[in-house]
Amino acid sequence: MNEQDLRRLLTVSVEDVRPSHPAVTGWERARRTRRTRRAVGAVAVAVLLVGGGTVAALRPPADQPPDGPVAPTVAPSPAPPVVRVPAELTYPPDPLNRLGAPATVSLSARPVQRALALFQPLDQELRTDGPVRVLGDDGVVRALDVVTLTPTRDEGGNQAPAVKPGVLSPDGRSAAFPQTNELILVDLTTAGVRRIPLAGFLELVVWANDRVLVGADAKTYAVDLASGAASEVEVSPWDLVAPDPAAGREAALVEVGGERDGLFVRSRTAREGTLRSEEPVTSALLPAPYRINEFYGRGWLHGARLVRAAWITSDEIDGAEGVAELDARTGAVAHVLDLGRDRWKGCCEVLGWDTRGAVLLRVQPGGVLRWHPETGEITGVVRELNGVVALAG
Repeated sequence: MNEQDLRRLLTVSVEDVRPSHPAVTGWERARRTRRTRRAVGAVAVAVLLVGGGTVAALRPPADQPPDGPVAPTVAPSPAPPVVRVPAELTYPPDPLNRLGAPATVSLSARPVQRALALFQPLDQELRTDGPVRVLGDDGVVRALDVVTLTPTRDEGGNQAPAVKPGVLSPDGRSAAFPQTNELILVDLTTAGVRRIPLAGFLELVVWANDRVLVGADAKTYAVDLASGAASEVEVSPWDLVAPDPAAGREAALVEVGGERDGLFVRSRTAREGTLRSEEPVTSALLPAPYRINEFYGRGWLHGARLVRAAWITSDEIDGAEGVAELDARTGAVAHVLDLGRDRWKGCCEVLGWDTRGAVLLRVQPGGVLRWHPETGEITGVVRELNGVVALAG
């Protein structure tokens, strides 16, 4: 062994002394050790046998550490099956905050690029009180002046405002208004009006991709938007659920309805409305004694998640107001928003889903709320509104 080899051996032998900065010194030690191995293989092997534990501790990891810190991924806490509206709500900034603002311009003078919502003011007797207002995505509220709407009515003479949840198209560019013996289509981007004659008392509409489904108790028409041609389809406009706009034109039509032990979810073919499947609505996932008694208002799909207002049995009364979220494939109710007993009957119709998977609903007395079923979070959107609201999808 020559002098150079001896010097290297002595350098390695003193490395059992613990350094004051072990991390920095450790990486330097590993570099010197690898160099020593190449120079004097036999000596390096001996050193490794003596101090193997130290060397192993200093060996760099197989996967190199990332360049910067990585934020931990935190999954949101699952919400309890039943939540109640808090006594005090927050009202964060939202484009819909202007929903109840007065109109400042007419639609014919300034059409929208996209409407966020329609609002029909009502007086204390629940009669229409002025023209329909159109809230554009520019924040401007317009008066719908290109058509005069009359209340819808049934064979018994019962009347309701022409604006209802669901009349505004999912893209916010058009509106469809049921009227007796006709369907009125308004292009909100041009202020153009189309009138499609249809026989009967028409009360409800549902936008279904390239068609509008419109009807009442007697029959339901499917109106092709391109041609205006209408055909009858075997679905109930009262139980029909608004499809998810992302589902495509051949997506199945879904109905949810019934009463108490006879609640159901039905799937029908997209075009003819032929029955494909039917599942009972079940409340087994809810804490006792919660259950769904009967649905009302428009139902809305978001993927396989279906939401609709309902009268429920709660831990206080039988007949409380609520909103139910369920699986459209199985009928299992996953979440319920308990709205209590101190509200108007049929107070709280669902207006649809937003893009973040939250449900928007109209409460009376009150305004518009946003509910995230998966997290349980409830926030305010509009404090007070006296009228009917329709939102874009």
